[in-house]
Amino acid sequence: MARVLLKRLGSPIEKFTSSQVFQENKDHMVELEKDYTAKRQEVFSGWGEKYVERIHKKKKLTAWERIEQLKDPGSKVFPIGTFVNYGYDFDGRTSPGAGVITAFVRVANKYVVVIANDNTVASGAWWPQTPEKIQRAQKIALKLRIPVVYLVDCSGLYLPEQSKSFPGFTGAGHIFKMNSLLSSHQVPQITGVFGDCIAGGGYMPIISDIVYMTEQAYMVIAGAALIKGAKSQKMTSLGIGGPDVHVHISNCADYRCPNDETLLENIRREIQKLPSSAADYYRYGGQAANPLFPATELQGLFPKDYRIAYDMRQVIARLVDNSLFWEILPDVGKEMICGVGKIGGLYMGFIANNIYLTDHPTQAGSKRPGSILYQQGIAKISAFSRACNSDGIPIIWLQDISGFDIGAEAEKQGLLGYGSNLLYTNSNNEVPMITVLLRKASGAGYYALAGAPYDPVLQISTPITRLSVMDGKTLAIATYNTRLDDNFEIATSDPEERAKIEKGMADVQARIEKDMDPIVSARQMDTDEIVFMHELREYLETISEMCYQTTGYRTIKNPRIWSIHDINALQG
Repeated sequence: MARVLLKRLGSPIEKFTSSQVFQENKDHMVELEKDYTAKRQEVFSGWGEKYVERIHKKKKLTAWERIEQLKDPGSKVFPIGTFVNYGYDFDGRTSPGAGVITAFVRVANKYVVVIANDNTVASGAWWPQTPEKIQRAQKIALKLRIPVVYLVDCSGLYLPEQSKSFPGFTGAGHIFKMNSLLSSHQVPQITGVFGDCIAGGGYMPIISDIVYMTEQAYMVIAGAALIKGAKSQKMTSLGIGGPDVHVHISNCADYRCPNDETLLENIRREIQKLPSSAADYYRYGGQAANPLFPATELQGLFPKDYRIAYDMRQVIARLVDNSLFWEILPDVGKEMICGVGKIGGLYMGFIANNIYLTDHPTQAGSKRPGSILYQQGIAKISAFSRACNSDGIPIIWLQDISGFDIGAEAEKQGLLGYGSNLLYTNSNNEVPMITVLLRKASGAGYYALAGAPYDPVLQISTPITRLSVMDGKTLAIATYNTRLDDNFEIATSDPEERAKIEKGMADVQARIEKDMDPIVSARQMDTDEIVFMHELREYLETISEMCYQTTGYRTIKNPRIWSIHDINALQG
């Protein structure tokens, strides 16, 4: 009988680095996190206290207050898409978080995806990228078959910017297609309507299984303001499409509630009726456990200079339960690390870059740079990825990748073909994949390690993530390559021309370095969330449980019959 034998990984900090270096790294990371914490709070505050007071005067709750009441007591909310639209100006107005909160929330001891209009931001209107943010949350729920809870308080499209959110392939109307796909795949959808629910906002709840309305809520295709004669007839949106109409006449809603608090309690009761999480079943009698080495130590493991190496195995040791790990083919393709560990008591596959120099397989005494994909490493992770997919083991990709190997040797070894094999594998995987951009995420290597274009169920970055084709200096050299000699020095004796080229290269480098700010990729939805290093274990624990919560939609083999055992046996 094949058994999963996990071995101790990692060591105490003092065994592999000095306390001074660790503290310097940690201090640097803490400063970065302080900046992002302030930015998070800015987003979570919406349009500020004045708008919160307006909501409270109507005896309503804010979106965050609704989520707080909905969640299980003592549990933590895990937002995604926090920085969407961050820093964008819409004719003097901002849209914090694109005016909608999307988050993983534990309700009745199971996770749900919550989509809540931020009613402090233009009465919950849909801005540019609001539809895409809603759809992203819906796609996560569809992939994992996780219930969706809509907390609707939406005044419709933010009309001055409608051209950027209404017509396209991922425009507002695609939300309703996602509603339909979720329904057809039997993913529970429950809606609470708390106030405005106009036009597109009115369509969103209808396909839900259950719709609740408060006495202040209304759902209309067009509000009273757009109906001819409404003023003279003293018509109101509440009168046109309030609970009197939709609960008792049109049947577009199911139940009415006196206030926000009662509605939220009813949603909790509906979630309680759903099947319990299967996660405990898939722990196979085991228990969740913290890493032996605290996850908070991740703050001090990453050097201030992104060019300096660190030990990826020490990172994994601070993510997996009891710091236990089963590494597969450790002596093959040493530039990549593959293996299985548990997070929250649940088996997860890991594929990670080895940042250190590794031995060249054919040139004795020669070393090769880490963070690069070579032939054997690509072949190893392709086989491991396919095995995880066959066995039903979700995969966590820990990226710190500079790209593929280049040059004559790489082409002779057929890296284009091996890389295509890996891309094909990841494109067809059905198992959930979670991608973590720890530090560098560069070139085609970013794609090959399940970057966003390959539909990971979640992609998160960190305060030190550098996502781009290549770093600023290298890209500047590539841009001005025709003006440089074989040593990449400026090939001109004309002082004026030299100064012009130097300035051009410096400008390119500065622009690329600015574009690599994690806020840039987060605000344009290239990543789902910026997660602090000390939060990383918590996020992975949450998404791991979500991967195992629902049964019957993908193959999950018991560990005795894993394909991974066959791969492991072949190494002798």
